[in-house]
Amino acid sequence: MRIDPAGRPFILGFAVPTIFFALTGRRWLALPLGAIAAFMTAFFRDPDRSCDRVPAPANDVLAPADGLVVVAGEPEPGVAPPGKWLQVSIFLSPADVHMNRSPYRGSVTRCDYRPGAFLAAYRDRSSLDNERSEIELVDGERRIVFRQVVGVMARRIVTRTQVGAHLDTGQRLGLMKFGSRMDVFVPRDCTVMAARGDRVRGGETVIARWNESVST
Repeated sequence: MRIDPAGRPFILGFAVPTIFFALTGRRWLALPLGAIAAFMTAFFRDPDRSCDRVPAPANDVLAPADGLVVVAGEPEPGVAPPGKWLQVSIFLSPADVHMNRSPYRGSVTRCDYRPGAFLAAYRDRSSLDNERSEIELVDGERRIVFRQVVGVMARRIVTRTQVGAHLDTGQRLGLMKFGSRMDVFVPRDCTVMAARGDRVRGGETVIARWNESVST
């Protein structure tokens, strides 16, 4: 199993003292530290997904992360960027894979980081008030916007892209530490395929689909 490089300091920070205390006979210290090291290893896991092997169909918008769909359809009031959008939002619990992937392909025309609060990521206000990174993708006439939004436990966003870069559908682009939410805004030319309460897998689950009439 691949482990994201961002997790190495966290894993080693608990694994090294675990080994030290185990070798010196202080198991009462080694056991809880070892459990935390195991949690960190699981948190930063980065499994391959189907999009890593087979390119996604041109009209499919994929889930950018694993988690629970908390919004699907009409955007929450005041949350969407300017324009006419549909919204799909995914809540990531600490147990979910936290690797973030691009929901669609295209050139990055905007990549904005905004500091903010740390409200629970499942709350609608978190998309407005919390620390977040907002990315805009353009592919021909097609345009989507998506956000990495941190939650109560998360305190840092890792975004591995920049303006001018090209992203493929499902391409890895970063993560959030530790528990968070991802918002995807698609034009009304799309049909939302996900429903509230669905469990989705990043890079595999189709959450929206472009209508055939919209050119690339």
